[in-house]
Amino acid sequence: MTERPLLLLDVDGPLNPFRSLFAGLRGYTSHRMHPDVWLSYRDPDSRSARRGARVRLHPSHGPRLLALPFELTWATAWTHQANTMISPHVGLPGDLPVVEWPELFVKDPADLSWKTRHLVDWAAGRPFAWVDDMITPRDRAWVAAHHPAPALLLRVLPRHGLRERDFTTLERWAAGLSPAER
Repeated sequence: MTERPLLLLDVDGPLNPFRSLFAGLRGYTSHRMHPDVWLSYRDPDSRSARRGARVRLHPSHGPRLLALPFELTWATAWTHQANTMISPHVGLPGDLPVVEWPELFVKDPADLSWKTRHLVDWAAGRPFAWVDDMITPRDRAWVAAHHPAPALLLRVLPRHGLRERDFTTLERWAAGLSPAER
């Protein structure tokens, strides 16, 4: 039996369309959360830190993601808190694998996303789709040159979040993998 490709999933942008003015009109619900990565950039006594980050999540995203032919993995600065804070609100299991970052937000010498090199190492030659709002053409070119298996780098705009066309793109890409590529 072949393995399913990895789906490396970011939170802010794809699941939390933090730049959307109309997320509530599209079925997103708003939550106040206190993720460690967000708190690390705030004065702990500030009003902002007490209120928490505003996170918009769509309850249908979890079932839609689980229906895809992928092995879901968190690839986010939320790290393990994605399982405890995000999963319950979108209908994902609370024990998804999490990419362990050596360090967050490190400036890359080739101006790649701070995640790119580590995700290629983490995938260890397996096919993967990476869904994030910070993907650039430079990241795509680097992955194509340094990853031996198929890879889809799907940029999701933070004002839209995951949309129907993104789910379609993921389904088609996975369906197009040959058994030898899995």
